Amino acid sequence: MLQFLSSKKAAPWLFLSPVILFAAVFFVLPVVFAAYISLTTWDSLSPPRWMGLKNYQYLFATDPIFWKTVWQTLYFALGTLVLGVPLALVLAYALSRARLQGVWRVVYTLPMVTNIVAVAFIFTFLLRPTDGLLNRLLDLLGLPGPGWLTDPSLAMLSAILVFVWMELGRNMLLFSAGLNSIDQSYYEAASMDGAGAWSLFRRITIPLLKPTILFVVITNFISGMSYFTLMLVLFPGTQGGPSRAALTTGQYMYQMAFEDLRLGRASAVSYVLFALVFVATLVQLRLMRRGGLEEH
Repeated sequence: MLQFLSSKKAAPWLFLSPVILFAAVFFVLPVVFAAYISLTTWDSLSPPRWMGLKNYQYLFATDPIFWKTVWQTLYFALGTLVLGVPLALVLAYALSRARLQGVWRVVYTLPMVTNIVAVAFIFTFLLRPTDGLLNRLLDLLGLPGPGWLTDPSLAMLSAILVFVWMELGRNMLLFSAGLNSIDQSYYEAASMDGAGAWSLFRRITIPLLKPTILFVVITNFISGMSYFTLMLVLFPGTQGGPSRAALTTGQYMYQMAFEDLRLGRASAVSYVLFALVFVATLVQLRLMRRGGLEEH
């Protein structure tokens, strides 16, 4: 053992040992412990009691709220993709050809450095039904102001729009980096052949930007599926707004664990959510590769 520690082969492991120890203590052990707890009933006050797969059976067959939160979480994640990713791509493409690049980068990266809770409170003020700034502006135009955060039919849409605004700067930054990596000779050659702006965007930008698009889509989907802080501030408490219309699986898991003290079921929820995100990510990878990602 001492001979191995003094050899050159041990040097990399010695340098990596702090990182390995950190990962084991703060990642591997919690994941394993959560897997064990998901098979027990535990209120954190008494010792865990083994239940096997009963927590998962309850979620899939009995729980009246769980599947509602899953569909609403999927709706939230897909809504942010449909609205946020194309918007960020188009804006990044337009600004890549505009002047004052440095100024625009400062503008669209501001949401990235703003605290999430502060952003949520600002939008809560803007979207309040009676004295919110947005409804006051609509009132000046003679239009009725809806209950953005109090109407069950609008609550989730409002949360999606806030999330899109928060992630817009990060997505634009990623797309800008991808656009800057494209060789300009492709555009010059296509322009000499008479290609217009839309043809350049569709036939050159989109195909060469597919790796970046894939990365943005997957990271946005994972963020949307696991987002928690924004929803908790926009809709105070853990009920997810009016009629639980904006209750996500993350909020439900938090409520189950720290309000109801059902940590076993909450751990089971976390593993089901992980499985959903994992499967959805594999599907997205498959679809993007069928679209020709591997060719680039």
